[in-house]
Amino acid sequence: NYVCEICKKAFIAKHHLDAHHLIHTQEKPHVCVICNKAFSQKNHLTKHYRIHTKERPYSCDVCGKAFSTKGILTGHYRVHTKERPYSCDVCWVAFSKKNNLNRHYLIHTKQKLHTCEVCGKEFTEKRSLNIHYLMHTNEKPHRCDACGSAFSQKSNLKRHYLIHTKEKPHSCEVCGKAYSQKSHLIQHYLTHSSEKSKKTS
Repeated sequence: NYVCEICKKAFIAKHHLDAHHLIHTQEKPHVCVICNKAFSQKNHLTKHYRIHTKERPYSCDVCGKAFSTKGILTGHYRVHTKERPYSCDVCWVAFSKKNNLNRHYLIHTKQKLHTCEVCGKEFTEKRSLNIHYLMHTNEKPHRCDACGSAFSQKSNLKRHYLIHTKEKPHSCEVCGKAYSQKSHLIQHYLTHSSEKSKKTS
């Protein structure tokens, strides 16, 4: 066995130890010729190239969806198996992916690592900050290909599409009436609760 002198991790082959040493030295000798991003290990560069080539060699044998790395495919399988191996040791909520658990921990620590440079508002997640920035820039990158309406958030565009498709995915469990938006269903439920109170009074 070949043992790292710094962290004592053991490897069966010398070239594995040599590759591992680059973690400690911060050396990144493998550079992408397309975007110049550098990596410490050659296999990490190989995986990175798939971003540019759009290559997805690992496919799910349940639904056929394809992925660029085996690790992403393994995480995807949990959608089908409902497996959630990463659980919070504070409240015991479980997650299928470790990065989702890490994001969840910020709720308990109240850590807000991402700050808006314009107004100073803080966010726990970078993607929330990126969405927030669109308020300042008035940028609306998500455009409806049916009518041309533009939205700052993808979720708002998805809701808007329901106008065109006439789809009503939110249905009332009491009377079966369906709505395109969840907020409209919630308002509708209030009519049932007021009917109940009239009957009891």
